[in-house]
Amino acid sequence: MQNTVLLEKLQEIAGKKRVSTSTADLYCYSCDASQIRGMPDFVIRPDTTEQVSEIVKLAYDNDISITARGAGTGLAGGAVPVEGGIVLDMSAMNHLVEMDLDNLQVVVEPGIVQEKLNAELEPYGFFFPPDPGSSAMCTLGGLIANNGSGMRSVKYGTTRNYVLGLEVVLADGTIINTGSKTMKSVAGYSLTDLFVGSEGTLGIITRATLKVRALPQERSVLLASFEDPELAGKAVVKVLSSGIIPSACEILDSNIIQAINAYDPHIGIPEVGAILLFEVDGTENSVHEGIEMIEQVCKSLAIDIKTAANKEERDEIWAARRLVGAAVSRLDPLRTRVYVGEDIGVPIKEIPQMLHKVREISDEFDLPIMTYGHIGDGNLHTGMCIDVLEDGDWEKLNSAADKIHHTAIRMGGTVTAEHGVGGARSEYLELELGNALDVMMTIKKALDPKGILNPGKMGV
Repeated sequence: MQNTVLLEKLQEIAGKKRVSTSTADLYCYSCDASQIRGMPDFVIRPDTTEQVSEIVKLAYDNDISITARGAGTGLAGGAVPVEGGIVLDMSAMNHLVEMDLDNLQVVVEPGIVQEKLNAELEPYGFFFPPDPGSSAMCTLGGLIANNGSGMRSVKYGTTRNYVLGLEVVLADGTIINTGSKTMKSVAGYSLTDLFVGSEGTLGIITRATLKVRALPQERSVLLASFEDPELAGKAVVKVLSSGIIPSACEILDSNIIQAINAYDPHIGIPEVGAILLFEVDGTENSVHEGIEMIEQVCKSLAIDIKTAANKEERDEIWAARRLVGAAVSRLDPLRTRVYVGEDIGVPIKEIPQMLHKVREISDEFDLPIMTYGHIGDGNLHTGMCIDVLEDGDWEKLNSAADKIHHTAIRMGGTVTAEHGVGGARSEYLELELGNALDVMMTIKKALDPKGILNPGKMGV
């Protein structure tokens, strides 16, 4: 079908104002924060499931690639249309459809921003626990499609733990519903789990039923300073193996501490080898007890321990943590952050060794690596900055990232703990998954026989 005819049919489905072929619009959808690029032929902003279904049917009948996209906050090229075709911008489907708090759940459309959902829930004393660093921007459809998580996953788990059911448009336009509104169901295959984390390669999420939880009565934050990251890693293992489950456990190494202080000198984080941020939530008594227990466990390894005195101080500490993404490049103004090799995960007991290996890799390639992240669940972000005009820097960056990925896999870990595979980490899936990758390919072929849904991603 010629593009002009296809354009007319897409406009009939979604309306002229919701379809674009302008070069400026197409360019805005050609990338995310990764190095993956791909220019779409059409951008469409549907506002109903029926429109999505009709658009997908048209794409299926004409063998046109189709990629769903939310806010574009991805870091692995997951929503980049590497084979052109149609980009479905789901941000107009942004309604909180139902708030069923008696059943501890809500129904949402995929375009609603995560932070907005929590703002809607807070007056009623509830919250949606997954807490990614991009919560002020990322949409729930993307969060579900990538099984995102964030800073509180050590206690509350990842997005997968909160998805009860999904409305999904399949590759031929068929609309299905998975799961149920019950907290438990074993009727049939767990299709909901299949679509969570599938990065839009098996179907397009148009509605989700999500569990929510009651807001904790109290929160407190403890900041522990260490001489080096390895000691901080040992402290994390000791805390978790002691049976203490903090709601969050974050690490900042010396490089990222310097970057944050350079970004905002008023923050004044102690410039030590590494800092751990522990958050404990619950009742007032349980929070006090948890903070005391963490302090007792850490004191033999830490050089200083401080507890936030009040809510304002606690919020300041978390505000500093959330500055990391913006602050990374401040360590050296001549260097730019490049999102490569930045989302590994390792088993808890391997954390100290992985931190040691990252330092060795940094020295080997003479490349500053800023380590931070959700260390409480083994998820480390290894931020690297280079002079993007120097070919030699690109070679060092890619070599260091490759070594970080292989090291994580050898330790029984993963190349991506929360940001997704996308197009950035597909090459490592066979090494990490082995024959399981063949099973993934079989499922992909069964649900998307023409391969039109987000092609070129996840190794399938």
